[in-house]
Amino acid sequence: MKTSLLFVLILINSFFFAQNIVEPEKIENSVHKNHLNKIVFLDKVIPLENIKESDLLKTMIFQEDKNFDIRIFMDNSLVNYLHQLDFSLTVDELLKKGNYQFSFTVDGKLIYTENLNTGAGTPESKKVKTSFRIPFFSTTNEDSWGRYLWMRFYLANGGIDALETGNHVLKIEIKPYLKTSTFKIGNVIATGEIQLTVPPKNVSEDQIAIQKIMPKSGWKVSEEKFNHEKIRALNQKIAENRFRDITGIVVIKNEKLLLEEYFNGYKRDSLNDTRSVGKSFSSALMGIAIKDGYIKNENQSLKEFYDLKEFNNYSPKKDSITIKSLLTMSSGFDGNDQDEESPGNEENMYPTDNWVKFVLNLPMTENKIGKTWNYFTAGVVLTGDILDRSVPKGLEHYAQKKLFQPLGITNYKWQFTPQQKPSLAGGLKMNALDFAKFGQLYKNNGIWNGKSIVDKNWIKKSFTNYFADNKDFEGYGYLFWRKVYKVGDKSFEAYLSNGNGGNKIIIFTALPVVMVITAKAYNKPYAHLQADRMVQEYLLPAVCE
Repeated sequence: MKTSLLFVLILINSFFFAQNIVEPEKIENSVHKNHLNKIVFLDKVIPLENIKESDLLKTMIFQEDKNFDIRIFMDNSLVNYLHQLDFSLTVDELLKKGNYQFSFTVDGKLIYTENLNTGAGTPESKKVKTSFRIPFFSTTNEDSWGRYLWMRFYLANGGIDALETGNHVLKIEIKPYLKTSTFKIGNVIATGEIQLTVPPKNVSEDQIAIQKIMPKSGWKVSEEKFNHEKIRALNQKIAENRFRDITGIVVIKNEKLLLEEYFNGYKRDSLNDTRSVGKSFSSALMGIAIKDGYIKNENQSLKEFYDLKEFNNYSPKKDSITIKSLLTMSSGFDGNDQDEESPGNEENMYPTDNWVKFVLNLPMTENKIGKTWNYFTAGVVLTGDILDRSVPKGLEHYAQKKLFQPLGITNYKWQFTPQQKPSLAGGLKMNALDFAKFGQLYKNNGIWNGKSIVDKNWIKKSFTNYFADNKDFEGYGYLFWRKVYKVGDKSFEAYLSNGNGGNKIIIFTALPVVMVITAKAYNKPYAHLQADRMVQEYLLPAVCE
């Protein structure tokens, strides 16, 4: 009896799994029918109804200035594949919890797997489409999630190294994935491969050679040895465009200039737009203002600076927001730059005529103040306004007198708020050597030329990870990121000023080293990943081994 009942349950379960939850589009195209569950490759943009067998490529010369498309032919729609993984979920729930998983293999070796963000692709297409096109390269610079998927594989996760000069077989596989209380991956729903011929890149010896440090840098020049071959190999990758949009590299060791290199038309006196690197300057200036007694301490609350009841969405919880919670991006405001739907996303702030008012008008979340981290640029704008209200003659004058002048920094440009106050959200432009001075100041525990500029206890607080229990990232201090680089079996902790494009000031906690990388890979998915690879695979081994 029990066996019969079990058999019936299995039949019922199989019936539910076999049924489609939506009706997919009919497969009528002959090329689609001939290539069910296949990925095909094209070098032209061709509508599905016009594709011929002769358009499908088995080999291709790999050129980034040409079209490179894939077309996926499936026997069902994504939602129905997801339904087979969990038949208890509705269509909307499936779309919120699942999407395609892409795997890229080169010459039989798996290079990269990505579970596509659930927001990629339109809901309607994922409900009914059984075929879709992805442009990887486009002569018209066509924008798509597929283009960024390719960038993450190719430029951020080893694809460019696997596809070195010569002949290679690129294979792509697609599966459905569903993330609920468990993570489920379905069977392969489409696969295809192509032979790519990668032509050699023309690079001159001048581009590879280590650049000589010219006089009048403002730094003593180091005579310490470093691994020249590692730096030449790094320069070659930059010259070959394998590391992209890099504009400068500066390495300070034992307070002396060890390495200074510029690329892509940039020079020593070039002012670099390092975007959010400027946030760390807000942290420094707050520490200086506390040291000078203009602000009591970072535990002061917003209600001491603003009449919060004058702004929208007031709640008593706003009274408890502290300067510290703004510096650690844990204020509880409903603001998250990594969430496009967040009301406090920085992109919603920039078009307004008063950025401070924008922040103070935001509602609060249920997050406990000081405990939940969300990247929140608008909160840093608020720290700048607090400083501007508190220090004599305003923030711009104070920063020049108390920070830039002591460091000998004279050539810089602020980004300003609509009220023409310096924006500490980012956009502070300097040359790479001056950014290195800021990093070395922190490495010196706040001392510059024998004078205390930033209190050493403030630096200790700034270089403390307040989110050690958060496993999604390596940590965050007072507007400084924590990161651990690994070289072989050794780990090197650092605190970083990070900015869009791959810009970094890196201060190592246990090494006498400060690094600056300037770059302009703005909004590119590979920007920070390639900069971190440069540090971990080339710069650290070169200067520390």
